[in-house]
Amino acid sequence: MVIRSKAPLRLGLAGGGTDVSPYSDEFGGYVLNATINMHSYCTIEETDNGNITFEAIDRNEKYETNIKSYIELDGLLDLHKGVYNRIVKDFNRGEPLPAFKMTTFSEAPAGSGLGSSSTMVVAILNAYVEWLKLPLGEYDIANLAYKIERIDIGLSGGKQDQYAATFGGFNFMEFYEKDRVIVNPLRIKNWIKNELEHRMLLFYTGTSRDSAKIIDEQVKNATKKDNRSIEGMHELKKNALIMKEAVLKGDFELFTECLGNGWNAKKKTASVISNPLIEEIYEEAIKNGAKAGKISGAGGGGFMMFVIDPLKRIQIKKALKKYEGNVMEFSFSDKGIEAWTLNDK
Repeated sequence: MVIRSKAPLRLGLAGGGTDVSPYSDEFGGYVLNATINMHSYCTIEETDNGNITFEAIDRNEKYETNIKSYIELDGLLDLHKGVYNRIVKDFNRGEPLPAFKMTTFSEAPAGSGLGSSSTMVVAILNAYVEWLKLPLGEYDIANLAYKIERIDIGLSGGKQDQYAATFGGFNFMEFYEKDRVIVNPLRIKNWIKNELEHRMLLFYTGTSRDSAKIIDEQVKNATKKDNRSIEGMHELKKNALIMKEAVLKGDFELFTECLGNGWNAKKKTASVISNPLIEEIYEEAIKNGAKAGKISGAGGGGFMMFVIDPLKRIQIKKALKKYEGNVMEFSFSDKGIEAWTLNDK
């Protein structure tokens, strides 16, 4: 038997960072995001060799062990190990699963700012849900993925990525204390989606970044009530609410304004959000026809998104060729997690 699953990556359009504790616990957070046609994939194959094998073919990493109920986290494929350990603990009474091989890959590199790590956890978790027929709904999967990544594995970060990957589409999300999350799916008209795709451009800077370090600084600033950082978070939250209205109504000028305001506000939340290379790329894009831009995700590198004059797309792409990176074409995706089973013939 072969089990496959996939989960979509996302663009963080507005409010990113307000989903991180302790800010979301004290003030509540708002995030607007949308999934795109890039995914993380997981395949589980039942085997009879008495081993558990994890392989990330995009990272050229492999781990193999005999069947056991707990696998130590040691820095090698910890996402895979962490999900396995939680599945055994919560759903198999602490007993190890039968022998299998898990193979994964992502269409975006780690540190891309598209939520690749959390999306991979969701894809892996959903493969187990399909394989073991676990009674988990969308909120259950997203919440469990969050706990595995943030608590079990100990990776710093917010909550939006797990919910975006699970639900899919355009979503306005609310984050409150005690890990309470409300996902509000937005019904965006097709012509608005088409126009947004026409007006947006993604540029991979060629450098990944450690989002945990950036988020740790944001957490530190929020904890010690740093006025500049808290003010930036408040602006991000307000901006997400305004951008939601702009997207629903197809107000592209307001959308552009919100994206620019969000980038300026985000840079207040931590000192490492931007750097000279990012600022140089930003200015080059603006000079050649972009109207606003920001980093997708925590910041520091990964993907940048721009709102552009559609008729200057080629000009902007040519201007950005001088940098070590590349323009990525994308489209929005309405689907969240998917899984399916291939039975032996």
